[in-house]
Amino acid sequence: MKKIIFILLLVLQLFGYVDHYRKENLIIENIPPIPHELIQRFETYQHVRAASFRDWLPDDQGVLIATRFGESYQLHTVENPKGMRRQLTFFTEPVLGGLVCPDFRTPYLLFSKDSAGDERYQIFKFNLTTGEYQLLTDGKSRYGALLWSNRGDKFSFSTNMRNKRDFDVYVGTLEGEKSFKPMLQEEGYWYAVDWSPDDRLLLIKLFISASESYYYIFNLITNDLTELNPVDEKVAYGSARWIKDGTGIYVVSDQFSDFKQLLFYDLSSEQFDVLTDHIYWNIEDFELSPSGDTIAFVSNEDGINKLYFIDTHSKTLNQVRLPLGLIYNLKFKPDGEQLAFVISTPKVQSDVYSIHLNKNTLLRWTYSEVGGIDTSTFVLPQLIHYETFDSVDSQPRLIPAFYYKPDRFKPPYPILIDCHGGPESQAVPIFSSLTQYYLNEMGIAVIEPNVRGSSGYGKQYLALDNGYNREDAVYDIGTLLDWIAEQPELDSKRIAITGGSYGGYMVLASMVHYSDRLRCGIDMWGISNFVTFLENTGAYRQDLRREEYGDEQDPDMREFLNGISPLTNAHKITKPMFIIQGLNDPRVPVSEAEQIVQAVRKNGVDVWYLLAEDEGHGFAKKSNRDFYRQAVILFLEKYLLK
Repeated sequence: MKKIIFILLLVLQLFGYVDHYRKENLIIENIPPIPHELIQRFETYQHVRAASFRDWLPDDQGVLIATRFGESYQLHTVENPKGMRRQLTFFTEPVLGGLVCPDFRTPYLLFSKDSAGDERYQIFKFNLTTGEYQLLTDGKSRYGALLWSNRGDKFSFSTNMRNKRDFDVYVGTLEGEKSFKPMLQEEGYWYAVDWSPDDRLLLIKLFISASESYYYIFNLITNDLTELNPVDEKVAYGSARWIKDGTGIYVVSDQFSDFKQLLFYDLSSEQFDVLTDHIYWNIEDFELSPSGDTIAFVSNEDGINKLYFIDTHSKTLNQVRLPLGLIYNLKFKPDGEQLAFVISTPKVQSDVYSIHLNKNTLLRWTYSEVGGIDTSTFVLPQLIHYETFDSVDSQPRLIPAFYYKPDRFKPPYPILIDCHGGPESQAVPIFSSLTQYYLNEMGIAVIEPNVRGSSGYGKQYLALDNGYNREDAVYDIGTLLDWIAEQPELDSKRIAITGGSYGGYMVLASMVHYSDRLRCGIDMWGISNFVTFLENTGAYRQDLRREEYGDEQDPDMREFLNGISPLTNAHKITKPMFIIQGLNDPRVPVSEAEQIVQAVRKNGVDVWYLLAEDEGHGFAKKSNRDFYRQAVILFLEKYLLK
């Protein structure tokens, strides 16, 4: 593939169609050299790090975290709050996970790693005493959903090794492949979520889509599979945990509400008890304490995360006051005294914290560097809601969005609309040095809309863009352009749009519909044609994506998807485009980028193209990410600011 691409680029260059050059593993087309002054201005914003919690270490040795000191995120240990970070893994590729064996007599943890962004994640064991590691899997298939048993003598995982399409549930030990035994081999995407307290049962989830999933109990002794709470209606489940005596299960579900609630399911009576019926928002995640006396959970309240504790006996609820931002990766310390998690806010980089439950104190374990920047100058967003084209209960439907205003500059401000991916994702206020560079150094206002189809606003809102309603989400961008035109502080003649993955589709579709109202667009690893995307995405993803976008194998749906695809309508894109792509992307194949680049160039439009040969769905390596961000800034300077 690399050789073919190189030859194609060489031919295009010889005929004068493309100005292209290479920078290590980057193939660069039509992108001018990055000025030294721009590199210097952006340099401090590039020297930022983040830390993410992975697990508690045995014997009060601290925490296991992931952070980056070189090209990519690796595993580190931190012995005490504010302590030094000690690096454990030293790979070129990012290391995912990091699960410490619950049997502290066994000095092992498990982690995953792919190759050049191909997402064929493999399972490794790592010896915390010697630093030695070993590959446990075949190096070819995809493995994930690692989960230690309570005793720590075995672990479960999911893999598509059988047919590369379906994900089966296996159980194995640290001995590797010779110990791996299939527990459940069925059609679909199956993975284990929790072991029963006696390790005789596995709670297994069948994921259909963001709006449909089911739980089953698998008996490892008898091989019986029993559905939990079988109902005729579609239900979407979130996290689930077995109660400590094994008689019931705590689970997140939207069965009784438009939002996902925290419930308790009694296995004997087969009845639910709703624990969070007073919180009319999604419960994002939860963790049960080792004693079973306390549940920590995070709610998503209009895009803002809030942390709560609930006493499982009295049902008493207490909110923990934390900064505005994202809260994730909850996990209780094995002795139950502390809860660890990650906080990311627009002013504070993602770092690891814990709450000491008895002392009621907040401890900060990591202080990730921010390149010497004074983050107190960083901008907090304003939550806005703008009217769109349709109505709800005879009232205009409101679309939520986060609006970052560059107060250091004089209005009217140019605007960058930033579209999230998914589509079942959500824009939330988190740390982004690139966003803050736009605001503080370029004077660009940033608006992050949560158009219909975004998660966090209920299952009805989530389903509004499904199937034949796909372009309704694009029309939400059109009404955002209307809202911008009504704001005196915003310059409606200088608007750009950016987004990655599905957000990349939103960019391309918006450039099709609103080229006369947009200055330029930046599409990162985005979908350009739904039919070719569904035909060429990884086999294990095809059915999952058909649930969201529609089945291209159906003639009517195929015609519809072709009709709305940006590639079909590329002749309508009349403004400059920047396309960014990873060669090894298994989700949105490189062909999606190449075909839209070629189509838009036929319009006589300036199209910049950046292809990373050692990346997949997103840029995971710092040097690649630094260059593409510098190039994005240069693109916006040329086509938005001038």
